[in-house]
Amino acid sequence: MTEKSERGFDFVHAKASEALWNPGLREIFEYRDLGIEKGTGGRYIAHIIRANGKKADDEVQKWHRHHCDFQLVLVLEGWGEFEYEGQGIHRLEPGDCVLQPPKIRHREIACSEDFKVLEIVSPANFSTEITKAP
Repeated sequence: MTEKSERGFDFVHAKASEALWNPGLREIFEYRDLGIEKGTGGRYIAHIIRANGKKADDEVQKWHRHHCDFQLVLVLEGWGEFEYEGQGIHRLEPGDCVLQPPKIRHREIACSEDFKVLEIVSPANFSTEITKAP
């Protein structure tokens, strides 16, 4: 049985030893859900995203934006290069953290084969829109 906190969140313990990796938004990545969507009643989602070795072009390598209120990315392993509207190109390396303002247009340029990030987004059911370049 779980108890809800004063803010209505459930306690969540996502064990690494029980991790399941699944397809997700990106064809070239796989995703490990951390249980945060369920634990927050859909207010947030948190997942670890890692490169899966596939070499395919996908829509998110084009300019796009996410319809969300909050998005944080923390690089755990490898590196990735991204271009952000009004910010230029940034190379993200282990320990680097990016707070993406809501709806900022951005695109992935490249990433290493061992690229792995923690991503936290609110709300959990955000959508992605392919856009024109800024």
